[in-house]
Amino acid sequence: MDLARRLAVARGDELADVVVRGGRVLCVFTREWLETDVAIVDGYVAGLGDYEGHEALDATGRWVVPGFIDAHMHLESSKLLVDEFARLVLPLGTTAVVADPHEIANVLGTDGVHWLADLCHDLPLDVFFMASSCVPASDFESPRRRLTPGDLEGLLRRRRVIGLAEMMNFPGVISGAESELAKLSLSGATHVDGHAPGVVDKALNAYASVGIRSDHEAYTLEEGRQRLRAGMWLLIREASAARNLHELLPLIREFGPHRIAFCTDDREPEHIAADGHMNSMVREAVAAGIPPEDALVVSSFNAASWHGLSHLGAVAPGYQADLLLLPDLKRFEPELVLKSGKPVVEIPRPEVPEWVKHTVRIRDVGSAAFVIPWDGSRARVIGIVPDQIVTEALEEEPTVVDGRAVADPSRDLAKIAVVERHLGTGRIGLGFVRGFGLQRGALASTVAHDAHNVVVVGVNDHDMRRAVRRLAETGGGVVVVDEGGVRAELRLPVAGLLSIARLDDVVEASRECVEAARKLGCTLPSPFQSLAFLALSVIPSLKITDRGLVDVDRFEVVPLAVDAG
Repeated sequence: MDLARRLAVARGDELADVVVRGGRVLCVFTREWLETDVAIVDGYVAGLGDYEGHEALDATGRWVVPGFIDAHMHLESSKLLVDEFARLVLPLGTTAVVADPHEIANVLGTDGVHWLADLCHDLPLDVFFMASSCVPASDFESPRRRLTPGDLEGLLRRRRVIGLAEMMNFPGVISGAESELAKLSLSGATHVDGHAPGVVDKALNAYASVGIRSDHEAYTLEEGRQRLRAGMWLLIREASAARNLHELLPLIREFGPHRIAFCTDDREPEHIAADGHMNSMVREAVAAGIPPEDALVVSSFNAASWHGLSHLGAVAPGYQADLLLLPDLKRFEPELVLKSGKPVVEIPRPEVPEWVKHTVRIRDVGSAAFVIPWDGSRARVIGIVPDQIVTEALEEEPTVVDGRAVADPSRDLAKIAVVERHLGTGRIGLGFVRGFGLQRGALASTVAHDAHNVVVVGVNDHDMRRAVRRLAETGGGVVVVDEGGVRAELRLPVAGLLSIARLDDVVEASRECVEAARKLGCTLPSPFQSLAFLALSVIPSLKITDRGLVDVDRFEVVPLAVDAG
């Protein structure tokens, strides 16, 4: 970094590498538009004003803004290798992301995290990582192996690992569990993301009191207000299954954009391809009445501020020259993206080693694997909440045939199971779910937050077995089965989470899976994202893992039969 040259350009003594001329530049500090030029040298902004350069870029009539920064996301949810993810989001204006790699950590441990981080090293997209704090998310889940405090310390020593990722075991934190306090006391764990759905009042005070300063799980205005009043950063999420943007936008009007940032958390590739990435959140916020200046600050500078990325998020002297040239303030579709002062060139394809594949190890599921003997009592049923990843804890009399509780499409009751897939233990959790609308067939996936065992939902045992076996055959992914036949599938051979195919092929296969699910009667817009989150035992209220049903409100495993617990 040649600071002397930067100073010379800033003073006007030397020519800039490039001058962005004639645009209206957003000052994120004052939220005003400046009619000025931007001088760039060695990938950084040297100054704003009247400058000359070796190259001039005409921005007349354009709005010059900082690149978008996703404050919290999981690369694995895109189902794309990082090079393809970068090709997808960079043209949409996302120039940096802060990722929690706990998906791959659950499957491949710290070796997988280091491999993923190494893949990102030479990307034109800046990827910063948080050390995954909860592998597993709780004691009710079964990853390949737990991450120890020593594992986390090793990750925290990496240059682009900037803190401790979302503390999902919020009951453990609030109760003062020794295991969770040990993580918060690690060297390098001074910057900590939160995850506390439904936590308010004194419980929220307790959660924040140990230095957890953000949360992306708020889904009501009151939850959002309490987080801001507790000094936490509110990360407003708009994912594929959890859509909280419009519910929480009034807080920007109420309090201003301070200590609020945008994040996507988990977005399917077809969702990004069709609607956009961070730019879609800005577009929707402005369409809902948020001033463009506020929406742009929330989607760039604020994310950088929360994460201590002091060189990102602004078009100002000394900041990395990640700039977007926008033709308007409605669509937020960049006409040009400059990454470190240059247009993005071709991104090389990475090598994928064999050891990150072949991770689906399942003891064969026999004909009785999904049978549920029943004696006539009420059953606990997972109730899906539209556009959310929280669920309802319902109670229903199941339909019983020959002493067995079965799925009943006429009542929108499907069977759901989670099959352990890392060590071949044969362990299976069984339950019922309402909200898919399935009339026949089965859906299954090795993307099942956060331990990523196989999750399968269906209306007959034969199709459920066929779906699980297919995932074992292909090495993981998403599959739709009907009458014993595979109707659509997306293969994800890397840890059962990521494809090695090109973006267009992944998007097409993903869309085909969603369409095939619809043909089976599924009414959910993102059925596989919804399915994946039913296995996450730290999101209220009722979830399922390979160890059985989890009452997240009570934070304990409960029996399927109501009167048995």
